[in-house]
Amino acid sequence: MALDFKKTQKELYNPKTTPSIVDVPQMTFIKVDGQGDPNTSAEYSSAVELLYSLSYNIKMNNKKILDYVVLPLEGFWDWDESKDKTKFKWTALIRQPDFVNAQIFEKAKEEVKKKKDYLDVNRATLITIEEGLCVQAMHIGSYDDEERTIKSLHSFAEENGYAIDIGENRRHHEIYL
Repeated sequence: MALDFKKTQKELYNPKTTPSIVDVPQMTFIKVDGQGDPNTSAEYSSAVELLYSLSYNIKMNNKKILDYVVLPLEGFWDWDESKDKTKFKWTALIRQPDFVNAQIFEKAKEEVKKKKDYLDVNRATLITIEEGLCVQAMHIGSYDDEERTIKSLHSFAEENGYAIDIGENRRHHEIYL
């Protein structure tokens, strides 16, 4: 049976629709940075294809180390007050199991480049992030309705004595479940 982090770490991958505090541990990700409207940007579509290509290559080539379910796409977002989607700065990511290191990642990049030479594998990097304490909630609905969920997260944090520290060192984080 494949390990499914969505089931073993429900506090991270199965949030309630009401805000709660969660302590996000150190995790390894493959990431691709970009800018533009995720709904229309070829750069974003290419980034998502690259992330899944690398993630599935790593999974298939390392089943003897760990058989696991590839995790969902995630994103870090920056936007200006206008909410103009063409100006969004984003980081698309997919979490990797802890055994994934630079050597495994570079091998995956080489193999994906051979199969899909149109993808710029050099856009992808392997990173480790520890977010620590966060406020989270499940948003159900369109992006246009997301502001209501974000406001509830901020209100919950402030009502419970936490400061909002979204800025240069911490960005809005979404997991696409």
